[in-house]
Amino acid sequence: MGKKNRRKLRVAFRKNRQKRARRQNLTRELLDNLDVAEDELTEERISGKGEVTRHRTIVATTGSDDVVRRVVDESNCLRGRVLSFTGLNCLVQADDDRKYECTVRRVVRTMSRDYRSAVVTGDRVLFRPTGNENQGVVERIEPRSTVLSRRSQGLEHILVANVDQALIVTSADEPPLKPALIDRFLISSEKGGVPSIICINKVDLVDPVELQPLAGVYAILGYTVILTSTVDHTGIDRLRRLLSGHETVLGGQSGVGKSSLLNSVQPGLGLATSEVSDWTGKGRHTTRCATLLPLDGGGWAADTPGLRQFGLWDVIREEVEGFFIEFRPHVARCRFPSCGHTHEHGCGVKSAVERGFISPLRYASYKRIVEGDSL
Repeated sequence: MGKKNRRKLRVAFRKNRQKRARRQNLTRELLDNLDVAEDELTEERISGKGEVTRHRTIVATTGSDDVVRRVVDESNCLRGRVLSFTGLNCLVQADDDRKYECTVRRVVRTMSRDYRSAVVTGDRVLFRPTGNENQGVVERIEPRSTVLSRRSQGLEHILVANVDQALIVTSADEPPLKPALIDRFLISSEKGGVPSIICINKVDLVDPVELQPLAGVYAILGYTVILTSTVDHTGIDRLRRLLSGHETVLGGQSGVGKSSLLNSVQPGLGLATSEVSDWTGKGRHTTRCATLLPLDGGGWAADTPGLRQFGLWDVIREEVEGFFIEFRPHVARCRFPSCGHTHEHGCGVKSAVERGFISPLRYASYKRIVEGDSL
C-alpha cells in the first residue's frame, strides 16, 4: 500500500465500561422550577450510563475499488479464510492449512457496523497469531469479491462471501414449494455477483411430471435447474459434478434438505438433519451457522442456516424489473416511461403475462416484491 494513498479516519467507539454521573437533587430541581420540569423530556431514561461514544483516529487507505482498508503491520500477520463464525469468534484456516480460533479486533467490528456481522463465512482476512497455540486476532477483512445477503433488522446480513455460485434449494413438498422465494434468492445472488443454480429437492414426494412446467420456466430463462432426492438418489451424481471444483453456497428455507444433500454428495460429512414439523409444516433450524466444507472432488460448499424470511437488501423498487430478465423485451411497449407494471393501463409487461409470454408465477413474485411483502 502506497503511503500517498493513506489517510486518517475518525472511528466512533461505543463505551461499555464508563458510568455517567447521576444528576444530583433532580427532584428538588424540578420542584423548585416548574418551567424546567415542563421542558424535561419525559421519555428520556435517567440512568447511570456515561458518555456512550468516543472516537479513535486510525490510518486507512482506499484502493482502486474504493474499499477502505485499515493499515496494519503485516509482518507479524497471516492470511486466511474464515470457515465459520459464531458471535465474536471465528474459525480461520491459514494459507498453510493450519486452523486458528480467532476473535475480531474491536476497531474491525466498529468499521463494519453497517453489517449485522463484521466477519462472515468465506471472508479472506489478515490475522495475528497470539501467544496461545492456534489462537489469533482478526486485524483486517479483505475486500469481498461476491456476497449473498439479505435484509435483517434493518441491516445487511451477509450469509457468505467470496463464493462463485449459489445453489438455491427448495423442496417439492414438506415444506411446500415456494417459487417466490426462489425469485428472491435469484435477485440477491445477481445483486451480489453470484451465478445461481436452482435445485428442487424431495422430488420423491410428488410426481416429477408436475414439476416440469415450473422447471421449464427457469430453464427457458437460462438458469440451470436440477431435480434431486436423497431417498432414491435422483440427480445426486449430477449435483456432485455441478459442485466439483466450485465454491458454492447452499441457500433456502428451513427443512428443504440442504444438509441432507451435502451428506449424499459426500458421504461421511455427517451433517445434522431434522424432520419438518408436523404441526407447522415448516422446517426446523438444524444448521446453526454458515460453514465452509471442503469437497473431495475439489472446491468448497457453504452450508447455511435455513431461513423463514428473505428480505432483499439494497434493492429499490425501480430496479426490481431489471432482475426479471423476461420483462426486458416488453418494458419498451409500456405506455408510460415510469410504468410500475402493477396497475397501469397500457402496460407491456401485463400484456405479455396475459398472452402467455411471462409466467404468472414470476409476475406474482414481482408484484409481491415491489409491494413490499416479505416471505
